Amino acid sequence: MLNITDLHVSYGGIRALRGVSLEVKQGEIVTIIGANGAGKSTLLNAVSGFLKPTQGEILYKGAKLPRRPDLVVKSGICHVPEGRLIFANLSVTDNLVLGAYLRSDRKAVEEDIEKVFSIFPRLKERERQIAGTLSGGEQQMLAMGRALMTNGDLVLMDEPSLGLAPLLVQTVFDIIVKFRDLGKTILLVEQNAFKALAVADRAYVLEQGRIVKCGPAREIASDPSVKAAYLGSKSSRAG
Repeated sequence: MLNITDLHVSYGGIRALRGVSLEVKQGEIVTIIGANGAGKSTLLNAVSGFLKPTQGEILYKGAKLPRRPDLVVKSGICHVPEGRLIFANLSVTDNLVLGAYLRSDRKAVEEDIEKVFSIFPRLKERERQIAGTLSGGEQQMLAMGRALMTNGDLVLMDEPSLGLAPLLVQTVFDIIVKFRDLGKTILLVEQNAFKALAVADRAYVLEQGRIVKCGPAREIASDPSVKAAYLGSKSSRAG
């Protein structure tokens, strides 16, 4: 579904990505793990069209991706950004409607809003509430629901559990699995490597802009160097 070959991205004099190649197959959850500053968010922003690669190729369903974010969304890719970036002054429902701004099938949009509310009952309870007054966990649910409203097949998720309480972290990962069950394909960037590897089919380890390991998520999770660098002790996984 998504094929990235020899991708290089530089900005501000920094070589953020250095020859990254990866593949995401339809129906998979693929996670990218790595330290802060490794280039994980840069990779997602390059796919979404927010950053222009200096070299390399990004193919989606066999075709080159356009370089404009709105056209990337129209192609069938949606992005749940780090920090959520909801429309804080609008209601929950208005945020969801804006997620479908490229769609013209109003009846289907209304049906999908109800589908989002069925996945996130808490949002249904707050459908008229101003989004900026929601809790952090509720805002993350809204950002994920808004992504579903694009009706895209590939969902890019950037640090969805960042800053959330442990109970909500588990909820977020349960929802990621639910997205796959709904037929979505997911490329997940996540600082909680333990949780990410537990739900993913395959994983890539990104260090200083380069892929240094890849393979089935279980194999990556059991790799001694990955354990030492990203997983830590059992006590540190509790969050």
